Amino acid sequence: MAIIMIVDDELAIRRFLRISLQSEGHKVIEASSLAQAREQLDSHTPDVIVLDLGLPDGDGSDLLLEIRQLYTWPVIVLSVRENESEKVRLLDAGANDYLTKPFGIQEFIARINVLLRNSVASVAVQPMLHFLNNQLVLDPSTHQLTLNNQQISLSKKEYAFLYELLKHPGKVIIQSQLLRQIWGPTHIDDNHYLRIVVANVRRKLGDDAQHPKLIETLPGIGYRFIVPE
Repeated sequence: MAIIMIVDDELAIRRFLRISLQSEGHKVIEASSLAQAREQLDSHTPDVIVLDLGLPDGDGSDLLLEIRQLYTWPVIVLSVRENESEKVRLLDAGANDYLTKPFGIQEFIARINVLLRNSVASVAVQPMLHFLNNQLVLDPSTHQLTLNNQQISLSKKEYAFLYELLKHPGKVIIQSQLLRQIWGPTHIDDNHYLRIVVANVRRKLGDDAQHPKLIETLPGIGYRFIVPE
């Protein structure tokens, strides 16, 4: 059984796809907007995302770019836009497949099955990130964080924040970049979201905001993972 996420504002299409996918033994989660999709991605890890482009609160391509910043989940785009340049643009942006509406359900199921097979076959082992003489370890393949041989539980947004810092140790990651990557382009000014996540990560790592040893705040600019001397 795979978890398939359908992002489409048309209820009839979601129902049609849900019934068809469930008959194949898959679990289906749904979203009718970008906002709902982001909420679902906070609590689910889909095996395939079915993404419509014309959503009531923005373009599905924005969500595609956000997903590609952090994840390798297969994405199949559904759209009434059938010009070649649009297909090329979405495929270049990270879509794995593109299906033009209207479409046949058998072709749709076949494309889903191809994405699932390819996803299993192409899973790459990402190198683990080691710091503090291997006392701080982040495993991107499992999203698990270990500190002093103790596993630390992170939310998806906490993980996304820490992963960005650990990928670029010693370098400043600006606030707007973090907000765009973690919450999306409509939240680049919502610095309070970021402050909450940073506070949670610091607390879990036992880092002191006033005298940081791991995460440094550059007020009004961004954050930096401190590389131990």
